[in-house]
Amino acid sequence: MKIYTANQYMRDVFSEKVYKISLNAGCTCPNRDGTRGYAGCIFCSESGSGDFSQKRNLSITEQIEKAKERVNGKFKGDHYIGYFQSFTNTYGDIDVLRAKFMEAIENDSICGLSIATRPDCINERVVAALDELCRIKPVWVELGLQTIHEDTVRLINRCYELSEYDAAVSLLKTIDVHIITHMIIGLPYETKEDMVATAEYIGNSGVQGIKFQLLHVLKNTALCEMYEKGDFEVLTLDQYIDILRACIEVIPTGMVVHRLTGDGPKSLLVAPLWSGDKKKVLNEINRRVLNDSHFQ
Repeated sequence: MKIYTANQYMRDVFSEKVYKISLNAGCTCPNRDGTRGYAGCIFCSESGSGDFSQKRNLSITEQIEKAKERVNGKFKGDHYIGYFQSFTNTYGDIDVLRAKFMEAIENDSICGLSIATRPDCINERVVAALDELCRIKPVWVELGLQTIHEDTVRLINRCYELSEYDAAVSLLKTIDVHIITHMIIGLPYETKEDMVATAEYIGNSGVQGIKFQLLHVLKNTALCEMYEKGDFEVLTLDQYIDILRACIEVIPTGMVVHRLTGDGPKSLLVAPLWSGDKKKVLNEINRRVLNDSHFQ
């Protein structure tokens, strides 16, 4: 099978190389404010997984300019995808959020939006706003599923049911958005077979893209407390690549693989420490997955 990478997909859609810049809509999360829970998911950092986002007190236009300056040394193109990453970006006053999304999508530097959220924060009003946006420029919606296994769902304190993911995907498929589902490889106590089953479920769920994320243990999280007590072990690089390959084998050939791993901020990273050497990790994935004749 051939892996349909994010780079190739973006060239197909935008006819050029584009770069994702992280923006902040100033949202919180129903799993933190008491609507669904208070503690959040056990792996989530204080910034709501938006450790590379801009400051929420800046306007969206100011955030875009600062984000462009930040990546200027490694990207020389003219167009960017505005990535609303921190916390749950369809949770809040939809009229306020719509205005922020519109400010981003109407910026000449922005060729499309990517909006990270939870499936339980997708409803008809949200979809109507997304429909308006995607008639202007391409819009991606990123759903944090992580796992399909109920024991793990309770452990990580995700606080929504798998049926809510299915309902969100069904609703989003009524409009012309590109749906991406996140899964984590290496969650405590999950076997390789468990993780492959999650990838297969995502592949069959009707979404167009998938993001594979290595489990990072970050400081000041409930996951970190578990790790420091010795409750679970993190994956080695070899184990991660072995599971990643197996997951890729069960997703549809045309599904876009938007991420093959991920790196947490080094100032917060507790484990696995090998993930801090991003160049080495990507080189190994390129050599053992992308350049493997099995996946050509």
